Amino acid sequence: MLFNSFTFLLFFAIVVALYSLPVAWTHRKLVLLIASYLFYAAWNPPFVALLWLSTVVDWFAARLMERSERRGVRRGLLGVSLLVNLGLLGLFKYGNFACEAFVDAAALVGLHFVPPELDLILPVGISFYTFQTLSYSIDVYRRVAKPCNSFLDFALYVTFFPQLVAGPIVRATDFLPQARLPQRANLGQFVWGVNLLLLGIFQKAVVADGLLAPTTERIYAAEVISTAGAWLGTLAFAGQIFCDFAGYSTAAIGVALCLGFRLPDNFRFPYAAIGFSDFWRRWHISLSAWLRDYLYIPLGGNRRGPLRTHANLMLTMLLGGLWHGAAWTFVLWGAMHGLLLILERWLRTTAVGRCSLWRTRFGRFTLAALTFAAVCVTWTVFRAHSFTQAASLVVAMFGLPSVSELETPAVLPGAWETLVVVSVMATLLTLHGLLRNTTLEAAVSKLPWAAVAIVNAAMIYLLATMPGEDRAFIYFQF
Repeated sequence: MLFNSFTFLLFFAIVVALYSLPVAWTHRKLVLLIASYLFYAAWNPPFVALLWLSTVVDWFAARLMERSERRGVRRGLLGVSLLVNLGLLGLFKYGNFACEAFVDAAALVGLHFVPPELDLILPVGISFYTFQTLSYSIDVYRRVAKPCNSFLDFALYVTFFPQLVAGPIVRATDFLPQARLPQRANLGQFVWGVNLLLLGIFQKAVVADGLLAPTTERIYAAEVISTAGAWLGTLAFAGQIFCDFAGYSTAAIGVALCLGFRLPDNFRFPYAAIGFSDFWRRWHISLSAWLRDYLYIPLGGNRRGPLRTHANLMLTMLLGGLWHGAAWTFVLWGAMHGLLLILERWLRTTAVGRCSLWRTRFGRFTLAALTFAAVCVTWTVFRAHSFTQAASLVVAMFGLPSVSELETPAVLPGAWETLVVVSVMATLLTLHGLLRNTTLEAAVSKLPWAAVAIVNAAMIYLLATMPGEDRAFIYFQF
C-alpha cells in the first residue's frame, strides 16, 4: 500500500476515524495494531508471520534477560534474538546472494557447483523492522532500557504502520513512552501532519517520479554515456533518491503526527553537508545512528588509535552498504563512503585541514560543493547494475573515453530534460543550503499562512495533473 495512492488515503481516513472514537486508550492502540497488520498484509499476507515471530521472540527474550543476573544466560538470550532476527534477514535478503558468491568462489578453484534454486521473495521493509527490534533487545541487554510491560505496546512498536516498511528506524526508548499514555493530536499537530504527508507525497510522485526518474532510467539504461549524460543522469538520481526516500520519511512522520505520535527526523538537508561525517549526520539519520551506537562504538569507535578507528569506520560502512542490498555494488558503495570518511579524518590532522580558509564562507561553500560532487560519484555505484556499468559511468563523468564509445555513439542529454534536471537540482540545493541550520517546521512557521496555502494548493494541483508512472518507493527493496 503506497502513501501516494487513493487506497492509502482511504485506509488512513478510516484509521483516523476509528482511532478518534471516545474509547479506552487500550482499544485505540488495538485499532492501530490491527491497522498496522492490515497495512503490511496488503503487500504479502504470509509475511505478517515474520512480524509475529520477531515480536514474540524479542518480547520474551527481553523479559527473561531482565530477570536473570547471570551474564551467560543474558548473552544466550541476546544470541537467540540475534539468531532469529538476523537469521530471517540473512535467509530472505542474502540467501540467493550467498549462494551466488559460493558458486563464484568454487569456480575460482575449479569446482562447479549448482545450488538449488531458492527463489526467495524479499519481505518488504525487513531490514528496517529487524534493526528496530534488535535495538530493543540490545538496549535491554545493556541495561540502558527496561523491558516493556505491555505486550500490546511492544507489538505496536514493532509494527507501527507509518514507518514500518521504510523507516525511520525508531528506538524503543523513543516510542514506548509515547505508547504508555493516551496520544491524540491537537489541531495544530494534525494540520502540520497533513502538511508533511502532502509534502512527502509531492516529493515522491511529482519530483522523484515525474521529473527526475525518466532521465535517470534513460541514461542508466544506455550502453555508452557522454560526460554530460553521466553527470546529468547522476544528478537526476541524486535528486530522485533523496526526494523518494526523504519523501517517504516525511510522509511517515506526518501520518504518525496525525495520530499524536512523534517520530524522529530521518533527513536534515544532507546535500548542504560540509564533509562526509556531516553528510551521515544528515542522511538516513536513523540508520547512521544505529550503526554508530550498535556497531561502530562497540567495535571501539575512535578510542583505540588511528588505525583501529579507520578499520572500524570501514567495517561499519561496508556493513551499512550491505544493509542496502544483496549486491557487490552496495558493498563497494559502502567502501567508498568508508574511504571518504577516513580521508576526511586524516585531512583534518594535516596543514590543509587546519587552514583557516575552510572557516570562511567561501571555504565552507567549497567544501559543501566538493562533498556533494563526491557523494554524486558514489551514487553511480549505488544505482548501477554492475561494476562494469559503474566503472563506465565514473569514467564518463571524468571525461575519459571508453572503448565502446569508439563504436557506438554516446548518449547525449536532451535540452528539455537538461533544463528540468538542472532546475530541480538547483532549487533543491538552494533550499538545503538555506535551511541547513534550521528545521523545516521552524522555517515554515515564519511564513505567512497565505504563502503556505498557496504552496499547498500548487502541490495538490501538480499531484492531480502531472502524468507519470506509479513507482514503488526505492527503499522498499531494502
